[in-house]
Amino acid sequence: MPAINRRAVLLGSAGGLLTLGGLPACSTSTGTAVTSSSQAVAMAERARRVAGQRTVTTRLVPRPATLDLGGPMVRSWAYGDSVPGPLLRATAGDRVVVIVDNALPESTSVHWHGVALRNDMDGVPGMTQSPIGTNSQFTYDFTVPDPGTYFYHPHSGVQLDRGLYGVLVVDDPAEPGDYDAEWIVVLDDWVDGTGQTPDDVLAALRKGGAGSGGMDHGSMGGMPMGGMGAEMQSPLLGGAGDVTYPHYLINGRVPASPVTLSAKPGQRVRIRMINAASDTAFRVALGSHRLTVTHSDGFPVVPTDTDALLIGMGERFDVVTTLGDGTFPLVASAEGKSGQGLALVRTAGGDVPAPGETPAELRKQVALGTQLRATPEVALRAQEPDRTHDLVLGGSMTKYRWTINGKTFDEAEPLEIRQGERVRLRLRNMSMMFHPMHVHGHTFGLRNTKARKDTVIVRPMESVEVDLDAVNPGQWATHCHNIYHAEAGMMTTLSYRA
Repeated sequence: MPAINRRAVLLGSAGGLLTLGGLPACSTSTGTAVTSSSQAVAMAERARRVAGQRTVTTRLVPRPATLDLGGPMVRSWAYGDSVPGPLLRATAGDRVVVIVDNALPESTSVHWHGVALRNDMDGVPGMTQSPIGTNSQFTYDFTVPDPGTYFYHPHSGVQLDRGLYGVLVVDDPAEPGDYDAEWIVVLDDWVDGTGQTPDDVLAALRKGGAGSGGMDHGSMGGMPMGGMGAEMQSPLLGGAGDVTYPHYLINGRVPASPVTLSAKPGQRVRIRMINAASDTAFRVALGSHRLTVTHSDGFPVVPTDTDALLIGMGERFDVVTTLGDGTFPLVASAEGKSGQGLALVRTAGGDVPAPGETPAELRKQVALGTQLRATPEVALRAQEPDRTHDLVLGGSMTKYRWTINGKTFDEAEPLEIRQGERVRLRLRNMSMMFHPMHVHGHTFGLRNTKARKDTVIVRPMESVEVDLDAVNPGQWATHCHNIYHAEAGMMTTLSYRA
């Protein structure tokens, strides 16, 4: 059976020739790898499908585009003429068919972030599919099993740090819908088309740029816009990023020309928040309002009231709030960095908040995903793990090498699991920077709070233990959702074995 080129998986579209099949043989491996082409993957998908299943079909065309960010005009890549890309909407249990026509100058892919879908549709070139070449087409065809707020983006190089992302909402037919309006709010950090590309930024980091991440701290003066900063520190997160950005966006707009979200005073609104950024966590607050967190990464949590919410890269939260009378700033402050995104919430007249408006709520109570608790109906049943894996997170800015268990992805042995096991992952951060760790194809339960998530912040010198049920066969990427850390090696594989 041909081997997956693990170097190609790490580099995505830049990785060159690869073939699909088994994982590299090693002396510690047991059994046969359940790859994306295995019969077990097809059987798992058949089990998800039911008679009379509805099919939702759409098309995505990733291509070069000139984008208006609300004043700044940038040349980037996108799934249309604006960012975010098209909103995709389905109902839990639907079959989703997405035809991707690649009009980019390099190969790409689409990953369906947070969806527990079939392995061969997960969108990781070299692991679950071949890359989609220039002027080529690929059809993603899968069942969406769970309701929630998800998003889609490439898993190829640092393409996520361009305009290639969009939201997938999977509705729950049993949900009461006890709100009057729904808003989708997408947060992003932006550098592409401002004098540098994300590939330029990654190249500069690899040349030895130093900032506030890993064990080495320093500075690299003279870097324009998307350069490295030495002062990116957060009291909540420690080292808060490697890259300074010229723009922070909400729904593709800079603060000087914000999007307006309109409703009536007294209405109850549901806000689906998605952090699509590549290197930035955001502290989010709505001026003069409290927020009630109802869902984390698609799954319900015990409703939790807060003034502000900290959202790591790849995390999604649903909140509800009852709107006051006036015009209010919805602010996404770049945690540990200088700058913010802004949207306006308008229910009546009133002065428009300034682009730099900072609501007092940002400095009050701040909720993190690790503090939320699962509702009883979605909590994993109590069970001791059948298998435990330690994932020790480390790295250095000097060489810009980010590791799991001391190895970069192209050096690492897969983490073996078997169908039906309860698996515990012990995420131990031994670096001085936070890492939002994401597991493909599964949701896990936080051991302490039982909250169901697929992306969790692990703070410096802290540990987070999560449990998952191994019920979705295949080879699944597990990595830091700081895209620059992932590209520099902080990724491994959860490898089902037969």
